Amino acid sequence: MTAHFSNSPNVISELVDYTPRACIYRDVFKRAFDILFVVFSAILVLPVVLILAILVMMDGGSPFYIQSRVGRDGKLFSMLKLRSMVRDADRKLADYLASNPEAAREWETTQKLRRDPRVTFVGSVIRRTSLDELPQFWNVLVGDMSVVGPRPMMPSQRELYPGQAYYALRPGVTGLWQVGDRNNTSFASRAKYDAEYYRIVGFFSDMAIVLKTVRVMLRGTGV
Repeated sequence: MTAHFSNSPNVISELVDYTPRACIYRDVFKRAFDILFVVFSAILVLPVVLILAILVMMDGGSPFYIQSRVGRDGKLFSMLKLRSMVRDADRKLADYLASNPEAAREWETTQKLRRDPRVTFVGSVIRRTSLDELPQFWNVLVGDMSVVGPRPMMPSQRELYPGQAYYALRPGVTGLWQVGDRNNTSFASRAKYDAEYYRIVGFFSDMAIVLKTVRVMLRGTGV
């Protein structure tokens, strides 16, 4: 897979490389782990998603949000999330960035905002606890995503991503970057986390990341 990266000074200037290697867990057993994890988690996840969907609807609008993301081998898929933003969020973001140069610089570097004017009240809660990601278990079940993997990126972000490992993996509901220093890194720095995850991927590393994810959710440090 050809990597996509930019020469912009706001991203890593050199390609974050990785060495392709065979891994029986990644290539064979990781998919079985994903399916079993989702099936056994469903008894807890489904009621939580239902309750949160009702709360989001009370905040106004559809409870779910579907967005195109880049999957393994660069193929696009439709990712499902609980809606955490106002309707017409793209226009609101464009207007906000146009009138706020500091926010525009933050967005260009990290592809996120610490103070995002698009986020609703309920949305701010489910984003901090990462509960808005729970519907992505459906994406895991159908094979678009994995429980653990790189943070799914939007098609428009491919030119900002200076790496290759992402394209060799299914994007994850959680992952090494998601449980790391996610609030203090640039978007392009994710390539380093993805290359490292590709190097260490295994059953025990996945379980360790899942357990760290629970701690992150309880601390409410998500974005």
